[in-house]
Parts: sequence; C-alpha cells; structure tokens
Amino acid sequence: MHPFIKSGLAVLAGIFVGGIVNFGIIILSSSIIPPPNGVDVSNIESIKTNIHLYKPIHFLFPFLAHALGTFSGTVLAIKISKQTKIAYMVALVFLYGGISMITQVPSPMWFTVLDLGLAYIPMAWLATKISS
Repeated sequence: MHPFIKSGLAVLAGIFVGGIVNFGIIILSSSIIPPPNGVDVSNIESIKTNIHLYKPIHFLFPFLAHALGTFSGTVLAIKISKQTKIAYMVALVFLYGGISMITQVPSPMWFTVLDLGLAYIPMAWLATKISS
C-alpha cells in the first residue's frame, strides 16, 4: 500500500477509535459521578446554565475522555502507519475538538488550561514514546 494512503487511513482509524473511547468515557461518566441535581447532561443549554453547580470532580471524566481518547487514537495510528509523527496529526484533530468544546461549553479556567495543555499534544508525545 502506498505510504500516503496508509498514513491517511491510520489517521482516520485513530480519529475513529479515539472518538469511540472519548464518547464511551463521557457516556459512562454520569453513571459513575452523577451530575449536579437538575442538570440534563444531554442538553448543552442545561450544562451552560448550571455550570456553576459543577465541582472539580465533575471535570475528571471529561479530562480522562479527552486524554485517553487522544492517547488510544494516536497509539493506533502509530501502529498502523509505523510512523510516530502521525500521532500529532491525530492529536491536532482532537485538540481542535477540545478547543471547539471549550468555546461552546463554559468551564473553569483551571480546567481549560489543564485540558488543552495536557490532554492532547502530551498524549501524542506519550504515545510516541510508548510505541517507539
């Protein structure tokens, strides 16, 4: 298979699998750490209106979803493509999604900094170290 096509498929597979991991963790999160009373987690307006009710523990699973989704997607992309640099392409897609979420759903500044600073590019770097 041509390396360009192989790399492209690796990126797509990494995004797909990482997205499933991310989504799965988010779905599980409210059954492990219930949202504050009166918050409908399936309604973004409800989250926005009630974000002041969220405690730091409520941000644990979103961070884990972002970090583990990125990590799993980057590891898979590296395994398929045999190139560590491909991890950063997957991570940039997830970082774009993280920036998009931060602009749509308010969050405390500490979470924004932690999430954008540690859940994406550092997870790709870690994946490259583990997969080397």
